Amino acid sequence: MLRNLIPAAAILALVAGSVLVAGPASAQVALSPFKEQDKRLTPDELKAKQDRERDYKAAMDKIPDKKVTVDPWGDVRPAPQATAKNKQ
Repeated sequence: MLRNLIPAAAILALVAGSVLVAGPASAQVALSPFKEQDKRLTPDELKAKQDRERDYKAAMDKIPDKKVTVDPWGDVRPAPQATAKNKQ
């Protein structure tokens, strides 16, 4: 009797443990009233979105390219050593 009870209790503990672990994870997948639902845009909203995208791209094009960065520690570092191949 005891030989059958111990494996059954172990299996029951494993099943119960997996249910307890999976419970909080399944709550993250559930539908939430705060989750933004996918909706179809009206023609006015679509045009407004395209205008925003166009304005954004135009604004990004106005930003100048990044200049070469200045190394503030450049004076402190020693010059790179010439390798043996360069000395020959």
